Amino acid sequence: METTFVMIKPDGVQRNLIAPILDRFLAKGFTLRGLKFMNVSKQLAETHYADLSSKPFFGGLVEYICSGPVVAIALEGKDVVAQARKIIGATNPLASDPGTIRGAYAIDIGRNVIHGSDSVENGQKELALWFSEGLVDNTPVLRGQIYE
Repeated sequence: METTFVMIKPDGVQRNLIAPILDRFLAKGFTLRGLKFMNVSKQLAETHYADLSSKPFFGGLVEYICSGPVVAIALEGKDVVAQARKIIGATNPLASDPGTIRGAYAIDIGRNVIHGSDSVENGQKELALWFSEGLVDNTPVLRGQIYE
């Protein structure tokens, strides 16, 4: 089983999309291992987006992520990193398929509703950053109905 990090960004929170977005992942069968409704400090935002620090939009991205509450989510499941990325859709919402989260709820790349780890390695780094206290043990009794 893999674990990944997903964040509903301030635009998703302000538009009351927390429940429909979370439902997509849980209905798929992924297991919730962490969930936080929180404000993001500038330091956390800069650390999270450190790989983009040389980009011209970095300052605006940090400011935006700190502009309102976000929902940090840890999900577990088979191939969850790649599968979550498919559910989320392309970074540019205009290139996202209509059935994806971004395809359904976003228009602008700078307000694309959600973040998802792009690799297993980055997922582990992001989970350690956002859930430094650790994840919740959660083994659903229905696991045998979801996985062979």
